[in-house]
Amino acid sequence: MSDVIKLLPDAVANQIAAGEVIQRPASAVKELLENAIDAGADHIRLIIKDGGKTLIQVVDNGAGMTEADAKLCFERHATSKITRATDLFAIHTMGFRGEALASIAAISKVALKTRTSDDEVGTQVLVEASALQSQGPCPCQPGTNISVKNLFYNTPARRNFLKSENVEKRHILAEFQRIAIARPDISFQFYQNDQLTHQLNKGNLKQRITGLFGSNYNQRLIPVEEETQLLAINGYAAKPEYSKKTRGEQFFFVNKRFIRSHYLNHAVEQAFEELIPEDAFPGFFLFLETDPEQIDVNVHPTKTEIKFQDERFVYQVIKSAVKRSLGKHNVSPTLDFEQESAFDDIITDKNRPVRPPGIQVNPDYNPFQQEKGMAPGGKTLTGRINPGQWEQLFPGAEEVHEITGHQGGKQTIISPDWEERKQDNGQKKFFQLHNRFILTPVKSGMMVIDQQRAHERVLFERYMDNIASKSATSQQLLFPENIRLNEQETEILKEIIEDIRSLGFEINPLGKCSFVINAIPAGISEDSSLQECVEGIVENIQKNRIELKHDKQTNVVRSLAKRLAVKHGKALTEEEMSTLADSLFACGAPEYSPAGKPVLTIISTEELSERFK
Repeated sequence: MSDVIKLLPDAVANQIAAGEVIQRPASAVKELLENAIDAGADHIRLIIKDGGKTLIQVVDNGAGMTEADAKLCFERHATSKITRATDLFAIHTMGFRGEALASIAAISKVALKTRTSDDEVGTQVLVEASALQSQGPCPCQPGTNISVKNLFYNTPARRNFLKSENVEKRHILAEFQRIAIARPDISFQFYQNDQLTHQLNKGNLKQRITGLFGSNYNQRLIPVEEETQLLAINGYAAKPEYSKKTRGEQFFFVNKRFIRSHYLNHAVEQAFEELIPEDAFPGFFLFLETDPEQIDVNVHPTKTEIKFQDERFVYQVIKSAVKRSLGKHNVSPTLDFEQESAFDDIITDKNRPVRPPGIQVNPDYNPFQQEKGMAPGGKTLTGRINPGQWEQLFPGAEEVHEITGHQGGKQTIISPDWEERKQDNGQKKFFQLHNRFILTPVKSGMMVIDQQRAHERVLFERYMDNIASKSATSQQLLFPENIRLNEQETEILKEIIEDIRSLGFEINPLGKCSFVINAIPAGISEDSSLQECVEGIVENIQKNRIELKHDKQTNVVRSLAKRLAVKHGKALTEEEMSTLADSLFACGAPEYSPAGKPVLTIISTEELSERFK
């Protein structure tokens, strides 16, 4: 029998490694940016074309490489970050595996130009599918300039799994944001299809966050700081009123390395408990600094998951730090035992002498003696009241009817017009319970309607009909309103802008991440915050994309209906409740909300009777 086990060629081994490390263009961007940071660069330029499929280029002013290093860096497990196994437990750099460049070169065409500050000329290396094509001297600036062209060109099956350009651009932007937030001491430039989309100058963390997500974040953040012997925490958390339906703005960094951890996310969410709705997620930008020996970053090829020696301790520190920060900045309710708030608003005249309070007592007071006074109806009463003549206290009262109760006993009807109130010309009465449920009697018992879900169903079908008939009506704004979104929200809004317009919005781009709204759908109050309205629509679009598979148009209509529906806690008049109920039962599917949740239920008279047995 012949031998069947063979050693894989380097090209095949590199492609297998590429499958673990380089999953999409964003993965290559992450590795190249981390290499630039490890090289000591303080200015990095990122250039992409066609969502990274055609070109990914990173230019830095770091240390650069010599001629020998420029060639060796494309070999597997070639790295300058570690030299022995024990170094894996004291990692201070972003990259250390020595697989990134080898994996990228195995599935693309790579051109590398690099020069150290000590060399007069640089070195250029061309690699294609792990094969060295050429190497020689070239003029270039100190630092490294690496271009990755036609990613996955030699693995067409892998390339076919890539998403659209906009989707890949969003993934690249997410990686860019994570690295840029972690290093506010480095200036970044980001070009997409020859357009400069981000110019981030050196500054502090708050300036970097506002530079990435918009100046309105300046008022949304509260600082978080805590320091223990094993762990230091600093950063920012978003105020509870700016919580979102998705986890998009949750950033954890350990020793300036972005990580994903559902366990630590839960710690922050517990700190926000009872401050945000159950289906909302807080935003935060938290940095953890600890001894590298206390963590293991070598548990995943992409280095986004790490292990702590004592995760429970880290959990408690994070939860306590965030909760203390919320209380310190008067976001969560706190008790001050040092001062009695009842005396805060007392104003005294400093020239008036202080007199102790006195108590006046009437020594002739007799609790059994009724003072002379006026009874209701203008009649004077003296002495004790005669219980037998109680009717005189309530003149004009209607005759009290009596009904026969159990065992022949008699009961008195409290309200003599009960029968008239129960039926008002045949019209049903509506009542609101806890500003959430609408109650109305029906023939078989009592109907309970969830007001928010009912309104969502009404708006959803109305907007779908408007789109189908192209009859959406708009109301012009007296003063057009400008809104500003972050980069990710801007990309989503640009994708759905035509669907938004078909619903009655007149919205147009105004600059890089700004838009102007000239008209809104009829029915939306002009006093509503259009900034929050559009942010809510985009946020629901993101959530529905993750959880559901609706088409784009249905997704937009669902998001708009959810955002504009009357919310729980809103008090409604009887006329509003009646109109909402009538509109609901005119819908094609009144029993369920657009999300498939029940809108109403009927509690039968038999069920109620069972409760009183």
